Amino acid sequence: MRAKTGDSDAFGTLYDRYLTLVYRYIYFRVGSHPLAEDLTSETFLRALRRITDFTWQGRDFGAWLVTIARNLITDHFKSGRYRLEVTTAEVIDTPLDGPHIPENAVVTAMISDRVLTAVRDLGPEQQECVVLRFLHGMSLAETALIMGKKSGAIKALQFRAIRALARALPSDLS
Repeated sequence: MRAKTGDSDAFGTLYDRYLTLVYRYIYFRVGSHPLAEDLTSETFLRALRRITDFTWQGRDFGAWLVTIARNLITDHFKSGRYRLEVTTAEVIDTPLDGPHIPENAVVTAMISDRVLTAVRDLGPEQQECVVLRFLHGMSLAETALIMGKKSGAIKALQFRAIRALARALPSDLS
């Protein structure tokens, strides 16, 4: 990995590739654009400082960045002045399916709002699992690494989260 040897262009390429992933993860957890921007910047700054410590050994660079971001968020909310509150506004920027005619866009937005509201009502671990697995498309192994759990525990957590969502959503959506 060229970035490990101090190649700033290589690190810039990694930044471009993973910026959206890291920002969306942080924004979903903190619900504030300015705070998400600050924590995203700090995530990449820490990654740059520690890039020589990163080893590929089956680890995805994006998962490593999200782990750094997760730790920054935890530290931020441990400061005692803040309470973790997840907001769902603007998490999904575009309709999820179909042609973008007004009726479909409205229906899709309503469904997205209901689903994201139901996700917000999950417990913190279930929320994080759903966000990592389905909004960010991470694998079980990546999610387990980020959350500091074994893959089997993530499977069980995901199963319970999906069941809770199925109970929370109206039958016409689930």
